[in-house]
Amino acid sequence: MNLNRRVYRLSPSQFSPETIAVTFAKTSRSPESFDVIAAELNDEKSAQFSEKWIVGYGHSSVAEHAVLHLALENVSRLAIETIEANRLASYTEKSTRYQEWDPKAYVTPPEISGSPFEVEYKALMDKLFLIYAEALQALRPWGEANTPRRENESERAWANRARVKSVDVARFLLPAAAMANVGLTINARALEYAIKKMLSSELEEVRLIGAEMKIVATQELPTLVKYADPIAFLPQLRKKARAFADQIDTISGAPWCDLKSVDENAEDRVLAAVLYRFGDDSYQVCLDQVLNMAHDEKQALVDAMFAEMTDFDIPIRELEYADVTFSLIMDQGAYFEFKRHRMMTQTVQDLTTRLGYALPKAITEAGFEARYREAMQAAAALYEKLAAWNPQVAAYVVPNAFNRRVLCRANLRELFHFIKLRGAKNAHFSIQRVGWGMLEQIRPYFPLLSQKIQVKGDTSAQQLAEAYFSETAVIPEV
Repeated sequence: MNLNRRVYRLSPSQFSPETIAVTFAKTSRSPESFDVIAAELNDEKSAQFSEKWIVGYGHSSVAEHAVLHLALENVSRLAIETIEANRLASYTEKSTRYQEWDPKAYVTPPEISGSPFEVEYKALMDKLFLIYAEALQALRPWGEANTPRRENESERAWANRARVKSVDVARFLLPAAAMANVGLTINARALEYAIKKMLSSELEEVRLIGAEMKIVATQELPTLVKYADPIAFLPQLRKKARAFADQIDTISGAPWCDLKSVDENAEDRVLAAVLYRFGDDSYQVCLDQVLNMAHDEKQALVDAMFAEMTDFDIPIRELEYADVTFSLIMDQGAYFEFKRHRMMTQTVQDLTTRLGYALPKAITEAGFEARYREAMQAAAALYEKLAAWNPQVAAYVVPNAFNRRVLCRANLRELFHFIKLRGAKNAHFSIQRVGWGMLEQIRPYFPLLSQKIQVKGDTSAQQLAEAYFSETAVIPEV
């Protein structure tokens, strides 16, 4: 037996994903090296092993060693919400911030095709994309006027930066039906559950994508995803929960950024966990020590936690011992970025036009406000027609400008990452406002730790709203 240390790879070009997963699984019972185990396997033997141990005996963690890279093209941004609703996966998608959309690049959902709404739906899509194209042109002079030329910057580079500013604003007009591409890297265990959720969707487009993903994945994973079927309990849960929710009397006026809960002594608990990690006392002793510390002592400990960190370092895990819960209202464009922070627990309501829409100040300054409002009114009117027939399908017509409710629970470490990334000046101004709103809400509860969030610049949610929006909640008349 070779007892020398070895580090090597099992290449996907040589072994199938399922064979690699089985190879790693067999090491728990075999003294042989990984490459020897892999050489003894073939697709048939791997499938037999997977059927017996992973499927039959429930050793599902083994499936995490089988990884697939899937490319999904020309799917709606509404479908992408379900595709990306998996915590243990990686995604890269077509960006509304940098690319301009083709006027025919929208999905007509199967439910709409052949229905009495098809003609009106397509007419609205054509109108939204026409106004989107007009907005790009109307915003171009505004983008150029608001993009100072950098020293020694080429004409082409400057013009592209000005163009991106225009695209950043025009994206508010794009509907959820807009087509996009997304690259997905995911392990077989997570993929099986992802497919189950997609097959259980109320949207036929999502169910069809889920079925296609299962077929494609089975080519590489003949055993690990073949039992991915719809989740049986979801239909009745949806029906019963909606019946309860419909009994609630609607009360308006909730804050757009509302901190609902914070763990008691949250900051002290984080500091106690740091002492626990690097000491040898019980957690209660560490917590009592922190509770009895003077402010200056706590400050010194917090300073030590961050003293040597650079912009590229990740805060230590002990920040995860503090949790907060937010109830948020943000425009759909911001939510599409917010949802990518999958370490949070996020619960989102259906996309509607009933919470109003954002009106960017650039639209007003470019003299395009009337046309913009016309688009929002048209979308809201058709939404209401469709919602009376099928509320989930109605979401396809809703542009990015419309607001949406999101409930999220996050630990402080995730908030550090979110606020640093989304509160930065190069982030879209909609999601910047969310990041700064959350930072302002947590500061009273984390007076020491919140100072260490490495967000560049000094602003506020209110200042961002005043700088970038004429109005942040315009209620359409329908």
